[in-house]
Amino acid sequence: MSGSIITMMIGISTFLGALGLAALIWGIRTGQFDDQSKFIDGARFDNEEELRDAIQMEEKKKRAKAKAEKEKNYMPAD
Repeated sequence: MSGSIITMMIGISTFLGALGLAALIWGIRTGQFDDQSKFIDGARFDNEEELRDAIQMEEKKKRAKAKAEKEKNYMPAD
């Protein structure tokens, strides 16, 4: 191989590495990797029944939040 090809390959690989590093830093800064409950829930709910109960509780919380928002925006008729 000639020196110019090796130089070009090193330059391109350095550019791609810097691009990957920039994407990683962007992901960390914007919170793309912040999932604090994933590992805790994985250890806490280790069988199917407890996992199913946890999913039902999350759905119940979502419904309660939606209901509270609906009641918050309620305005009686004049």
